[in-house]
Amino acid sequence: MAGGAQLSVTDMRRSTRHPVDYSVIAEHLQHGDMTLRISNISAHGFMVDKVDGINRGDRMIIRLPSVGRIEAYCIWITDDRAGFQFERIIRFDSFETMIAEMQPNPALRRRS
Repeated sequence: MAGGAQLSVTDMRRSTRHPVDYSVIAEHLQHGDMTLRISNISAHGFMVDKVDGINRGDRMIIRLPSVGRIEAYCIWITDDRAGFQFERIIRFDSFETMIAEMQPNPALRRRS
């Protein structure tokens, strides 16, 4: 990965974020497998709570329902939270299916 990640944060923060409470195993390049708790997610990225040992620019690979393995880069860190940007945008149909599986509140799930 010569030169590191070429990430663009412009306009990505405007994406609609869906509140979730979803645990994933992340493959971290230096730390190996880590458990992360995703608190909100969009088609462009996600935020986790209670992070430790993650630095801005770190690369991780996570597995999401209906999306599969996807790479993400840490864009920001404040206190014990961190924001990640996916290396690609999740397709709308995959995103809808993923949210339906991740959504903790049945009242907020989309009906088919």
